[in-house]
Amino acid sequence: MRTTRALVLGGGGLAGIAWHAGVLAGLADGGLDVTDADLLVGTSAGATVAAQVAGGLTPEECFARQVDPGRQNHELRPTVTVAELWEAMVRIMEEHADDVERRRRIGAMALAADTVPESVRRAVVGDRLPTDEWPEQPMVTVAVDAATGARQVFDRGSGVSLVDAVAASSAVPGIWPPATIGGARFVDGGICSLTNADLVVGYQRVLVLAPMVDPELAHQVAAVERSGRAVVVAPEDDALAAFGADPLDPAVRAPSAQAGRRQGLDAVATVAEVWLG
Repeated sequence: MRTTRALVLGGGGLAGIAWHAGVLAGLADGGLDVTDADLLVGTSAGATVAAQVAGGLTPEECFARQVDPGRQNHELRPTVTVAELWEAMVRIMEEHADDVERRRRIGAMALAADTVPESVRRAVVGDRLPTDEWPEQPMVTVAVDAATGARQVFDRGSGVSLVDAVAASSAVPGIWPPATIGGARFVDGGICSLTNADLVVGYQRVLVLAPMVDPELAHQVAAVERSGRAVVVAPEDDALAAFGADPLDPAVRAPSAQAGRRQGLDAVATVAEVWLG
């Protein structure tokens, strides 16, 4: 029976996009290209990278887009700091015990926020991607319905444009506008889980790249490992230092990608033992 492999790319802002690109390039430097996975799952930052590699960009090309000023796409600078956003989200989480209600409240905050126009944000997301067509390689992005708090998974069969699916998955609440799809508004899938690794339960070999701590990840990985094997790569100290205080600051891209590349090369043996074992 053929071995099935899944690559899970988690949320982490612009730092996360860059770190993902660096890790994938570092793994490729060591002879391990994991981008031909049977399924790519992208949440927030990971949705951008999943669309890039499934759309035909090599790890080296993804890396170059983060470190070469001539190839970096234009990114907006948020007017709200991550610290301010986190303070608001912690307050909501403390006030509401139910997970769906927490997500609904965060969605309400996002709907009420004063942000750049949705069309402006969508153009930025579209500029990150090599194509606006869904790739043949299976991939999904994850978002959350701002009104109901329900998780929404988008794929090639969803009847949704790829740009809209990625924009929805990376619509950081309170910073970027919710994405409008079919009359509904969607926010960042990271408010459900920063990795959503439960979507790959049943796959035999799983690699999770997790730029930020995900409280849901441990039990998701445990579920994966009931029928397969999984390895998680998270930022080490030099990568965390490269991320800085604001992972949405465009200036963090090059140092985050470079730190990720070093880490990816160092992780080749560990990842290969699961991916190829």
